Amino acid sequence: MGNAGDKNPDRSRAVTPAAAKQDLSGIGIAFTSPMLAALLSRIFNWSRSGIGPRLLAAVLLFSSIVTLTLTALQLYLDYDREVGVIETRLEEVGRSTTGSLGESLWNLDQNQLKLQLDGILRLPSMRAAEVREIADRPNPIRVAVGEQSSRSVVTRDYPLTYAVQGTARAIGVLHVEATLSDVYQQLLNRALVILASQAAKTFLVSLFIIYMVHILVTRHLVAIAEFVSKYSLARPPPPLHLERRPPHDPDELDKVIDAFNAMCANLGRAYGELREANANLERDLKIRRRAEEDARASEQRFRDYAETASDWFWETGPDHVFTYISDRAGAFGMDREALIGKRRPDAAFDHDAEAQKWHDHMATLDRHEPFRMFEYRGRDRAGRLHYFSVNGQPVFAEDGRFMGYRGSATDLTSQHETEERLRQSQKMDAIGQLTGGVAHDFNNVLTVITGTIEIIQEGLAEKPELAAIAQLIDDAASRGAEITSQLLTFARRQPLEPREIDVNGLVLETAKLLRPILGEHVEIVTRLADDAWLAMADPSQLSSAIVNLAVNARDAMPDGGRLTLETANRELDSTGNGDGDAGSYVMVAVADTGHGIPADIRDRVFEPFFTTKGVGRGTGLGLSMVYGFAKQTGGTVAIESEEGRGTVMRLFLPRSAGEAAARTGPVAAPAPARGRETILVVEDDPLVQGYVIAQLGSLGYRTLTASDGASALALVDQGVSFDLLFTDIIMPGGMNGRELAEAVRLRRPRVRVLYTSGYTDNTIVHEGHLDPGVALLQKPYRKTDLSQKIREMLAGEGPL
Repeated sequence: MGNAGDKNPDRSRAVTPAAAKQDLSGIGIAFTSPMLAALLSRIFNWSRSGIGPRLLAAVLLFSSIVTLTLTALQLYLDYDREVGVIETRLEEVGRSTTGSLGESLWNLDQNQLKLQLDGILRLPSMRAAEVREIADRPNPIRVAVGEQSSRSVVTRDYPLTYAVQGTARAIGVLHVEATLSDVYQQLLNRALVILASQAAKTFLVSLFIIYMVHILVTRHLVAIAEFVSKYSLARPPPPLHLERRPPHDPDELDKVIDAFNAMCANLGRAYGELREANANLERDLKIRRRAEEDARASEQRFRDYAETASDWFWETGPDHVFTYISDRAGAFGMDREALIGKRRPDAAFDHDAEAQKWHDHMATLDRHEPFRMFEYRGRDRAGRLHYFSVNGQPVFAEDGRFMGYRGSATDLTSQHETEERLRQSQKMDAIGQLTGGVAHDFNNVLTVITGTIEIIQEGLAEKPELAAIAQLIDDAASRGAEITSQLLTFARRQPLEPREIDVNGLVLETAKLLRPILGEHVEIVTRLADDAWLAMADPSQLSSAIVNLAVNARDAMPDGGRLTLETANRELDSTGNGDGDAGSYVMVAVADTGHGIPADIRDRVFEPFFTTKGVGRGTGLGLSMVYGFAKQTGGTVAIESEEGRGTVMRLFLPRSAGEAAARTGPVAAPAPARGRETILVVEDDPLVQGYVIAQLGSLGYRTLTASDGASALALVDQGVSFDLLFTDIIMPGGMNGRELAEAVRLRRPRVRVLYTSGYTDNTIVHEGHLDPGVALLQKPYRKTDLSQKIREMLAGEGPL
């Protein structure tokens, strides 16, 4: 609240917003009635019927907006001025009456106070006035005139003082109220007058504008549209002229009419030229048709060649005997001179083997029908087998007599060889995919079997009869693991851990293992190169490959013989032994003096499950494993065999860049290592998960378990503590072990990860090698393998 001593009287202005808004809202009520809404809707629908109504609507809308804006601005200025007058009057009351009122109040003269307050109330816009005494005594003086209100008022409070012994004392308060109702009523009346006058003016101006637009523009546009809709190029009407008084200078409509008439004239001329061009074209077509009929007979002689053209041409007579073969046939090794005078079946290699095919083909020739892509086999002048595809077209004389055939022949030998290699590759890939799927599930089962049998064997130490049965189960599980490993090696899906190895040392160690395997009737001889290079290969897989080759050699020498193990350095070029890349290799050869490999099966010995041994004497995977290991390592295998003289199998392993390798002897299997750390085990197979938890628990470790990647991440996000993530690679749920490890490392960058799998599916193995920084425990594994690998990782020896 302000007072008489305030320098800024605006600070004490008090206008009730709700009241002001309510009084001013009467201005808008007149424009929001249902009748006005219906009128606006009708105007909107009418405005969509043409340019004129839309123009009128636009002018009205714009004028209304401008009028309302200017009216609102004027009303605001008037309101501000009127309120300012009232505030000035209130300030004048405070200056002129507080002294006399203070003296009357000091004298306790209530009648004088009331007279003075009535004088204030008689001023314009004053609504109420009141004097209140400030005193500590009971029933202080309070004199009020008028009716106080809380709506649409401006109030002021002024202190009343009286000088006692030269000191001013506050003895009361003057409260004054001024009403704004008259101001609002004046503003409303003024707004109605302004809006009514502006609306009438705007409507009249808009009608005048639309009338002028119709007279000057729209009616002429309608005339132009009617002329265009009825215009015909075949019978053009007279030029368009508008029915109006021409202006002093040509305006825009005159220019449009001139341009349109010029366009119609151009269209008429173009139509005439088009009719003339059509007449000339018809004459040209008649001449061309006669020329085509004359050329058709000549083109027919060449069409047969064009339709059957390939590598070389041939012709036969009515008896289907060759009368002509082009020189191009010689480029494919064919003796064209020897073929002329013969029929095609006489030169075919498969005539007797596919008699029905040839019978049908000869029937087609006898019916004088064209044929395409008839394929058969034949030999060239050197006796090599070729595949041919021939196309033929019958030839008739003018009198309809059959004259023979003309056609072409294509050598498909290279295509057939390529398709055969592709089929073989697809077959191998399909077997590899099947192998991986089987190996994954089978290795899970073998992991549980091998681990469980160890526990059973420990409990049967004092029962030899049951221990022997447990040993049989253990041997069978080991044999299953070996077969699974061979399948994966053949499919090139066995994760290798290549490193620099001394091939001579490994061959000597493997030879010691071979003596009890091969028996006393097989002599083992070693010929090792003193300067043999270091090789880059997986030593355990290389040892297994040598054992497989040695066992095959033993089976080829049932009556005994000599097995020779040889090493040497070899530089191979692109035409060297095998199908490997050119480069430096370390050769490991396994030679026997057995019965050799027959020539007709020599190309099949590396096929999976192919074996010449009797039923129950082999899986047919030994040589397939050797081949897969060599190719996965980056080398190759070469066979040299002669029936009755023996076989030499040569493994070519890529040379290592190292200078020397330490020779290490056999290391005794360590005892299972124990620990107390916590391991997060992620395994989807319940049997394997239970086995791992039991084994880790027996080794002293604490375990947390999850069946898929999402469950494991949920544990990590919950903040559980663990020292090692031990995860399977192939898991359901859309997240494999590698992806799980990467997600965990985003949350815990220093966590150590140990993978396990029976089949990696290129997740952590690429080109046969484990990815850098990856630790893998291959399934199936035993308790000692598990404990040793766990300790390596926890001790910081394995990769992060």
